[in-house]
Amino acid sequence: MKRILFSAFLLFVALIGIQAQLLWKISGNGLSKPSYIIGTYHLAPASFADSIPGLKNALDASEQVYGEIIMSEMTAPENMAKLQSAMMLPDGQTIDKMFTAEEMARINAMMKNIIGIDMTNPIVAQQFGKMSPQALTTQLTVLMYLKKNPKFNPNQTFDEYFQNKAKEQSKPVGALETIDFQMELLYKGQTEERQKELLLCLADNKDMYEMMTENITKAFFTQDLKAINDAMEEKLNNSCDYTPQEKDALIYNRNADWIKKMPEIMKKRATFFAVGAGHLTGEQGVLELLKKAGYKVESVRQ
Repeated sequence: MKRILFSAFLLFVALIGIQAQLLWKISGNGLSKPSYIIGTYHLAPASFADSIPGLKNALDASEQVYGEIIMSEMTAPENMAKLQSAMMLPDGQTIDKMFTAEEMARINAMMKNIIGIDMTNPIVAQQFGKMSPQALTTQLTVLMYLKKNPKFNPNQTFDEYFQNKAKEQSKPVGALETIDFQMELLYKGQTEERQKELLLCLADNKDMYEMMTENITKAFFTQDLKAINDAMEEKLNNSCDYTPQEKDALIYNRNADWIKKMPEIMKKRATFFAVGAGHLTGEQGVLELLKKAGYKVESVRQ
């Protein structure tokens, strides 16, 4: 009986090991040198890199780093101006004019819970009241996380770590997408009515959204891609859930586009790709698409 229990334990550990992996090696299919891909998370600190087995060797072996966008370009004055414009409502329009008094009461109740004050405060109204509903939803989601994780420094994130390391080593940095594309997708990708609906979804289901964020965060820190995928698939089973079309736009269409670009990038130089961990998982995830394209994809253990 003890031997059976011990064998079952070893099998459990082995299965956890298979799931618990963020860093992957890409080889074969005509590549002269292997490339690598890692799943990132914008709410993880840069120091988390120390927890990834084999990461230093993979970075050292790579000749360039590619992200979804070139992070440092976001701070360029022209891009900051574009971002500001993308997040804001048209001149003369404010959030309180888009919602009924009852709906604004629900939004204000959420804001008061998160930051202690709401849009009845003129300073808060000035700062948040001119944002689009989509931008406000994003900002409040991040503030919810920061409230529970006050030590997190949004200026030193796991997303940026790899591009910063490349620059330290004088290696090229590239991007799979443009900043303009991401700004359009994230802040203009939905109709005004859908943006309003999703902001009210956050207001009415704050605890559920907090739990979903916590589950994704825990799964990421345990490097468990399956758990990340499961957490992303959690549903409220109502109109607050992402539609198939929205999931295609946010994840699957982008994965397919990246797979078209990656072969030529990897042929030119051994490349370290760093993209959101949610893009790696599932049948339409980047890892499976790379395998279907003929590459050998294996987890990096050391």
